[in-house]
Amino acid sequence: MNVMQESTSPDSLEVLHLPPLTEEEIAFIRQHGSRRHYPKNTILITEGDRGDQMYFILKGRVKAYTDDDGGKSVILNIQGPGEYFGELAVIDDCPRSCSVMTLEASDLVIVTREVFEACLLERPEIALRFFSALTRRVRDLTHIVKSLALEDVYGRIIRVLEKLSSESADGQRLTVRLTQQEIADMVGASRVMVGKILKDLTTGGFIRLEKDRHYVILKPPPRHW
Repeated sequence: MNVMQESTSPDSLEVLHLPPLTEEEIAFIRQHGSRRHYPKNTILITEGDRGDQMYFILKGRVKAYTDDDGGKSVILNIQGPGEYFGELAVIDDCPRSCSVMTLEASDLVIVTREVFEACLLERPEIALRFFSALTRRVRDLTHIVKSLALEDVYGRIIRVLEKLSSESADGQRLTVRLTQQEIADMVGASRVMVGKILKDLTTGGFIRLEKDRHYVILKPPPRHW
């Protein structure tokens, strides 16, 4: 493969576990990308724009979101190290389907469409893995739509907490730090309502907010508020 490289880094692959790619496949893609650092609140992708780059997160957090004409924002996803975004426009050459902004200082590896296609031609098994991951992402978005349509605010909050948590020593610990406003933007509710529900869950001993601003689910919350 003959592609130009702006800058690369041989950092440990421990920071970029990208299911369902193997570490060797991740390394193969990374070595052909350009590493960049972005400050907090940097808009990386604007909905409606055309683009030919996708991004791999090495460090930091980003949010994918969409705005309506009135300026109301809905968060579609929050991603951290080991995840990627921007692949849709690279694959189908259509306008960006949502905007993406850094939530904290972030290190990313940028891969252009040309490089991505060259990687897939040289390693076609990677294409199958990407499409498998893309299918799962579509299923996740389907669940989000169903949740917004069929569940109340409490149910949507519980779904977000459970989806973004993993097993820890004292319960299910959220893998990302979320503010009440970020949760509100994810579930389509006001920050005041979200704050009240989280307070009730905390008082009832179902969740705890750690000093590092991560929530921990201590025991299964009731299905209804």
